[in-house]
Amino acid sequence: MTGSNIIDLNPEMLAAAAESKAWPFEEAKKIIARYKNNDFPETVLFETGYGPSGLPHIGTFGEVARTTMVRHAFRVLTGDKVKTKLLCFSDDMDGMRKIPESVPDRAALEPYLHMPLTAVPNPFGGDYASFADHNNAMLCRFLDTFGFDYEFASATQYYKAGRFDEILLRAAERYDEIMGVMLPTLGPERQATYSPFLPISPKSGRVLYVPMKHVDAKAGTITFDDEGTETTLPVTGGHVKLQWKPDFGMRWAALGVDFEMFGKDHQTNAVIYDRICNILGGRAPEHFVYELFLDEEGQKISKSKGNGLTIDEWLTYAPTESLGLYMYQRPRQAKKLYFDVIPKAVDEYYTFLGAYPRQDWKERLGNPVWHMHDGNPPAIDLPVPFALLLNLVSASNAHDKAVLWGFISRHAPGVTPKTHPELDRLTGYAIRYFDDFVKPTKVYRAADEVEREALAKLSEALGALPKGADSEAIQNAALNVARRIERYQDHSKQSPEGGPGVSVAFFQMIYQVLIGQERGPRFGSFAALYGIAETRALIERALAGQLAA
Repeated sequence: MTGSNIIDLNPEMLAAAAESKAWPFEEAKKIIARYKNNDFPETVLFETGYGPSGLPHIGTFGEVARTTMVRHAFRVLTGDKVKTKLLCFSDDMDGMRKIPESVPDRAALEPYLHMPLTAVPNPFGGDYASFADHNNAMLCRFLDTFGFDYEFASATQYYKAGRFDEILLRAAERYDEIMGVMLPTLGPERQATYSPFLPISPKSGRVLYVPMKHVDAKAGTITFDDEGTETTLPVTGGHVKLQWKPDFGMRWAALGVDFEMFGKDHQTNAVIYDRICNILGGRAPEHFVYELFLDEEGQKISKSKGNGLTIDEWLTYAPTESLGLYMYQRPRQAKKLYFDVIPKAVDEYYTFLGAYPRQDWKERLGNPVWHMHDGNPPAIDLPVPFALLLNLVSASNAHDKAVLWGFISRHAPGVTPKTHPELDRLTGYAIRYFDDFVKPTKVYRAADEVEREALAKLSEALGALPKGADSEAIQNAALNVARRIERYQDHSKQSPEGGPGVSVAFFQMIYQVLIGQERGPRFGSFAALYGIAETRALIERALAGQLAA
């Protein structure tokens, strides 16, 4: 997901792209329509915003990943003839309005409340000069690891270097128009003190939320009271910043942003951002509003609360590609983002990857991996799904990859860590995920009399299979056992012989009793990988009461 690679612009793919309904293409077409009757600018600018008030979380990464997908779609639709840039902008001049719960020593930061985040000391130690510098570095580290092509921008640097001076002077000139947009959106009490300009106090260094006594458009200054002292500052040179809503529009106007996406919590303010941008002489960018990520309890993920998953947490248990897939899928639908979603995301990624070579161009451009890999998905053979690896770890109590590879190599001769490095990578993730999230929640239950009889017959059926029986033969043997037991008959289904089908309760029972989990992958696949003899031994241990101790 670099956004800057050379694109294969073959005619068949271009024809499919013009018709594609995949959401990155739909958004890219809006940018093209934006310049329908005009030449494109020298550079079409894609922007993402980031608030470094807390440790970066996956939602922040999602904006960059999704914007990169739109950028790549734009490059394809324009034949890669238009220069593009992705600017990752950090609002690090914002005042620290509250102390994040995630910092190690919250009391130490209390003296720095309301100071710009770049003026707040770094509470995490290390070489970073400020809280914002540390959090910005964490964001960039991950984006670099993932291979994004972007330019990082700091609000503090842009303000202080004068990058916004021209537009800030224009904001002073059009102060009344800006106030005309903002005041109707505020309550009476806030209206009485509101100003789009936030001076940085020469006395305390804090970002001040104070009313203006005078705005001198000709001089480019504002006058206000700073702790009882009337003070005048220039609006230029980083002495003043804008409130966050006007700041959005100001930045769009100053930089000429063409596309920016933001979360649903910004949706009602989008019209304000647009109007401020227009007042300041700019043209509002194309928008894409995505739904918010939720934690396990259904609450919005917050940087200051530190709920939900962090970038590093996801990458401890799964490859980055699985995270990229999670960002691509259903961006306008709210999704819970917690540890349980990781295994599914991993397996879905490799499923899409495996399907890609067999698809025509229309299908390929609707396949998430095309968008995730800038149109060039890797060719990877993954003979064992991640969910199956997790259950293999669970059944074998493996603590290192060598144990897992013993099962894998026996099941698939010739498959080794050297021949399948991606599978080797996943074995490490599987062990870590199992140790931290599956093992602590495993609860084996004892089998009742019906279940004991079913398991005994299952073991007998497995023992009767020929040596080297594959997963289909094992699955069918298990189904034949269940079909003869009334508890596990499903009369809404029909067996190949015309009798009742098998209830999912049969396989749920197997995993609850043998592995201590509520569910698992297809039983035949698991037993083929784990081994028939090993599966029978596991059944014997369960029947002997050695598992549900």
